[in-house]
Formats: sequence, C-alpha cells, structure tokens
Amino acid sequence: MQQKENDLQIPADIRYIAIEGVIGAGKTSLANMVAQRLGARLVLEKFDENPFLAKFYEDPEHYAFQTQIFFLLSRYKQQQELFQADLFHSHVISDYIFEKDKIFAYLTMRDDELKLYENLLATIEHKVPQPDLVIYLQSSVDRLMENIEKRDRVMERNMSETYIRELNEAYNYFFFRYKSAPLLIVKATDIDFVNNPEHFEDLLQQILRPNKAPIEYYNPFVRRT
Repeated sequence: MQQKENDLQIPADIRYIAIEGVIGAGKTSLANMVAQRLGARLVLEKFDENPFLAKFYEDPEHYAFQTQIFFLLSRYKQQQELFQADLFHSHVISDYIFEKDKIFAYLTMRDDELKLYENLLATIEHKVPQPDLVIYLQSSVDRLMENIEKRDRVMERNMSETYIRELNEAYNYFFFRYKSAPLLIVKATDIDFVNNPEHFEDLLQQILRPNKAPIEYYNPFVRRT
C-alpha cells in the first residue's frame, strides 16, 4: 500500500528521507524543495547556532573539538525530537544524517580529542533513528566552491579549497562504504535541480521510485542515453 500526498506516490516504506553532501552541494535547497513538494516536515541542521563555527573556520586547530562536540550534542537532541507526535506530517525530510558527525570529527580532531569524542559518541549513537532513504549529492570541488561563493555566507568567505577537497574526499570514502540505509548517490555536478524544474522533477521521481537496491546512482544525462 502506498500513500498519496500532493499527487505523488510515496512508497510505504519511506517515511524519513535524509539528504547529504559536502558544504555547498545543495542539500538544504533540495531538502526544502522535496519537503514542500511532499507536504513533509522539514528538519534542518542548526549550524548557525554553533558559537564555535566561525572561530573554527578562522583557526581550525584550536576550535575543532569545541565545534564538533557542540554539533554532536545539538544533532543528537534534534534527532531525538524527530518523531514526536506530529498531527500534520507523516513524512520527514532532513538535510543531514547523524553519522556525518564522524566525517568532520576524523578530519579535524587530534588523536587525544578523538578518544574523548568516541567515548561520548558510543553512549548515544545507538539511540538515533536511521533514515529510510539517504540521498548523497556528490559534486566536484569546483562546483562546491562556486556554490559557496555564490551564497556568500560571512563565515565561509575564507574557506579554503584545500579544506573542501579534503572534505569531499572524506564524504566519498564514507558514502561509498555506507550500509546503514538505502542510498541514492546523485551525480550533482552537472544538474541544477534548483533552477531547472525538469531536473528536479526527474530527480524526485527517482527518490520516490519503490523497490530500491541498497546503493543506486542517479545521473539524468547518463540514464537518458
């Protein structure tokens, strides 16, 4: 049995969709668009509430631990609130997965800091709900840097290409080994789901297609040839 919302057929086994990607990949934009189209509850990461984030971008070595611990506890609290009673929405769309926290932690923290982080993580990670579907927006470093420059957030203006390249490599490594939920990897470098309605509708149909394999890849240009 499938549930119908806004004239779209949503597979019955998909209630919670999480969208992921490197900084600048467009995950928040896509999450907003999908949630609006499906009439779903939108859950966005509260990165702007982290008081250490701007300092981290200026001095990563000294602020990595504080930044990451704040994110870890903030994300955990938000995940615990995901499925509290909601009379108006039967589906949830998020712009992150809880497990992303480890990507940043292992990329930025020192070994002694990681030990403390791992001890804390071990006490809470098993209590976090898993998405029914994860969408990974895979993009090139050039496209990511272009998107970061276009949106022009103050704290991101001095973000280095080296950091984005390392982060992109870490994301690829993580998601090519990801097994916690069904995964749709979107080749996002050459598509524009924000400004091209055809790209968005085509992608949405892939997201909602039932009977997915554990890992699938989506590129509209390849699929149509």
